[in-house]
Amino acid sequence: MASNQDPDDGGVPANARPFVVTDPCAACRGQGRADAGACSSCRGTGAGRFFHGTKADLDAGDLIECGRGANYGEPDRVTTYVYFTGTLDAAMWGAELALGEGRGRIYVVEPTGSFEDDPHLTDKKFPGNPTRSYRSRDPLRVIDEVRSWPGHSPEALAAMKEGLEKLKQQGVQPID
Repeated sequence: MASNQDPDDGGVPANARPFVVTDPCAACRGQGRADAGACSSCRGTGAGRFFHGTKADLDAGDLIECGRGANYGEPDRVTTYVYFTGTLDAAMWGAELALGEGRGRIYVVEPTGSFEDDPHLTDKKFPGNPTRSYRSRDPLRVIDEVRSWPGHSPEALAAMKEGLEKLKQQGVQPID
């Protein structure tokens, strides 16, 4: 695969819409349901691929695990969950806002165990789970890196950082 290509060889559309499942599950066509229950291929999420945004430099086969330094909050905070998403837009925010040096990176990941909707976003900030954001105590396996992604505008990024700074000043920090 060329280093500037998205792993599906289709590239990333320059106008990717926010919070749209980037690659719908082929088995259920992104619906999350098959027959009378949750689709077993995507575990009911509707996502054909999952993403993790960070600044960590990882390789295919690496594991992203709990108990390491967090992407957000205080620099010495240790994670109790690993987070991932079925939308490229949410992964872009993760990559752009993560702590650390270097460029933001987005990885295609595979959960190795059970996972749940991210309760910090689901129904608290966005009704349902439109960001397709999940968390797990089990590791995520890195499958590949998305090497070309559009990113958010400088204005949108500055506004998000300003909002996060206001929350920090109010004492609101990531809790896990």
